[in-house]
Amino acid sequence: MTLMDVTTPETGGMPDPGGEYGEVFTRRWVVELILDLVGYRATEDLGATTIVEPSCGQGAFLVPVVERLAEACDRHGRSLRDMDGAIRGIDLLEHNADFTRKAVLDKLLELGEPIDVAERLAGAWVNSGDFLLTDHGGWEADFVVGNPPYIRLEDVPTDRREGYRRELSTMRGRADIFVGFFERGLSLLRPNGRLGFICADRWMRNQYGEGLRSLVAGNYALDGLVVLHDVDAFTTLVAAYPAITVLRNGPQGPAKVTDTTAAFGPDDAVAVAEWMSVADADPPLGKGAFRAAELPTWFSGGGHWPAGAPCDLELIAHLEEHFAPLEDARTGTRVGIGVATGCDEVFLTTQAEGVESSRLLPLLTAADIAGGTPDWGGRYLVNPWQDGELVALADFPGLARYLESHGRRVRARHVARRCPSRWHRTIDKVDPSLRARPKLLLPDMKAAAHPVLEHGQFYPHHNLYFVVSEHWDLEVLGGLLLSDVANLFVGAYCVKMRGGTYRFQAQYLRKIRVPDPEAIPDSASENLRAAFRARDRAAASAAAWPLYGVDANTRVLQRPTMSREHS
Repeated sequence: MTLMDVTTPETGGMPDPGGEYGEVFTRRWVVELILDLVGYRATEDLGATTIVEPSCGQGAFLVPVVERLAEACDRHGRSLRDMDGAIRGIDLLEHNADFTRKAVLDKLLELGEPIDVAERLAGAWVNSGDFLLTDHGGWEADFVVGNPPYIRLEDVPTDRREGYRRELSTMRGRADIFVGFFERGLSLLRPNGRLGFICADRWMRNQYGEGLRSLVAGNYALDGLVVLHDVDAFTTLVAAYPAITVLRNGPQGPAKVTDTTAAFGPDDAVAVAEWMSVADADPPLGKGAFRAAELPTWFSGGGHWPAGAPCDLELIAHLEEHFAPLEDARTGTRVGIGVATGCDEVFLTTQAEGVESSRLLPLLTAADIAGGTPDWGGRYLVNPWQDGELVALADFPGLARYLESHGRRVRARHVARRCPSRWHRTIDKVDPSLRARPKLLLPDMKAAAHPVLEHGQFYPHHNLYFVVSEHWDLEVLGGLLLSDVANLFVGAYCVKMRGGTYRFQAQYLRKIRVPDPEAIPDSASENLRAAFRARDRAAASAAAWPLYGVDANTRVLQRPTMSREHS
């Protein structure tokens, strides 16, 4: 192996032994669970396979791997001494590689191998090097397992960090190092080979994980996910939000998901591993330690993947397969956000003396709809747009005087500095048709969806999102958005704020699935309409769930009733 020249001269071209390398070591029973989940079992002919551990640390994975390999060789008539190519363990730090080599050597001696064979195998199996930058020379793997380092990319020395960014397309923004371990590990997999890592699961929802999500969704399959947020999975206490992710080099099929509690332990791990290894098996009873469900598929694309209880993910996966999204050209339904100005203290006002009335646009903010109906607070948008074009200030002397009186602040905005001749623009254009359209407005931050119908008198501020539609009765749609169906989707996809507050941003609203408006029975429409008018979330949920084929009391899937084909 060759370690690329990304080390510093201060350490003689080698990694700093006193540096921070994000080492967190895994408990034995968790290692055994990961090996079971990827299928590295002694009942299989492991001597015909290759397993890679890319950050072997102090041998937490490799010692159990050696034990399983030895047992498999006995079962399948192979000699362990011929298994030079069956294991590859790598660690950035030579002292870790030495420690693991010694642990593997001791295990081989314990298994009865002579000292010369044990030394040869331990030396062949464990090496030092940078897994992310090493030329793996055509190596392929049937299994890649481990607990990759927990360290942010910006905490890595500059030369090494630049090397990672050059070599690994998924290492974006403030990515954690383990993102690169996923990419490099996946690249080694043979067809149907499996990767099993335990690491923080934030990459499934954070911005820096977008590249990895796209890579997985486009080229690999997520077979299993075991969320271990409250489980004592490591030898030291860390707040890492860990999960075991099992990926396969093959087409996506069903995905099995388990969410655990602090009570989850070795016996539960055995039950989960057994269930996940058997196709179409019923989920085991967690008895307070875990909940499990099988999804018909996993979620596609590089956008945020949902989080939540396995039963909720199972329901979301079904609804996404059978129902169309809220934003849909066929119903003329669009989701958007209100106007951002870059200087609200100037462009939003209750008094703008001398400004032409045609330049004042009545504006609603989140505070104006807090009561469930529009209650205008008297604010206007000082509007520099007309028919989608920026007005000439010479044509509106009142507007010109007003903006010039605040010229220093308005010109200091980035959007103004970027194009000084258009310094009086707002960040967003004003859509000339939006004000007059009936629309549902939703505030950005709420504990639950809060849709409010505005009949076409006001323009929304950028702390409000809007939904307009050509075909929906907006009160019926408002009832759906008030219901727990909307909260299910937004809660699963959004990044939650402190205290559990949801972000009802456009990207999350677009995740909501809705029934075909033309197929909703009149009685159900009336119930949704009445619930929306009364702001009755429970009644809205009771009316909405059956339209998705879901029992309103148990939220158990019965059958899809209002679905339609969508692309």
